[in-house]
Amino acid sequence: MLVVMGLYAFSNQRSNRKNIAKINVEFVGDQNLYLTEGTVNKLLIQKYGRLENVPKEKLVLNTVEKVIAANEMVKSAQVYLTIDGELTSKIVQRKPIGRIEGNSKFYLDDEGKRMPFSSNYSARVPIITGNVTGESLKDVYEILEFINKDDFLRKNIIGIHVKAEDNYQLKFRLNRFVVNLGGIDNLEEKFSNFKAFYAKANKDKTLENFAIVSLEFNNQVVCTKI
Repeated sequence: MLVVMGLYAFSNQRSNRKNIAKINVEFVGDQNLYLTEGTVNKLLIQKYGRLENVPKEKLVLNTVEKVIAANEMVKSAQVYLTIDGELTSKIVQRKPIGRIEGNSKFYLDDEGKRMPFSSNYSARVPIITGNVTGESLKDVYEILEFINKDDFLRKNIIGIHVKAEDNYQLKFRLNRFVVNLGGIDNLEEKFSNFKAFYAKANKDKTLENFAIVSLEFNNQVVCTKI
């Protein structure tokens, strides 16, 4: 028994003394890389210098995680060491759901927070224009959340225009008409009515006849022809 314990202590001591052999960066989930492996490695070099051949016991993993998570493109980071001395960083990136093109330009992420543009990748998300303020930004986020839960809306809506608070317009990918949404009240009913209108007009081949489709009125779709 003493021999076994001695061997374990010796093995554990050797493991603790082992140096970092390799740096590995993995991106979890969305493969649109707003942040690259090279950028992550640069962050670590700026903080710690070259990590290869650094003794494992000298590195505080929680601190490394905080360094990576501080980047504006990162949602969360998990850092661990393998028995072979590989330092692995598993990174979840933030996910943009809208692109704000107002006085300030930025992404709105899936938590409703501002996210800077990336020089590595441009997200294909609805473009938000008009009078974007703090309150209207909250409304836009709620509209985007609703859109992203619906396959038809997510594939077809390419823009939201803020005319004023409680006055929003939607732009569709293949159609010339503008959809006047009004405020964010009764979104489920408004979009349900719109999809019923769209299905019928598409079947009748009359979609190109309309300039404005309004969802502002209770339980009805009001259209203005070209």
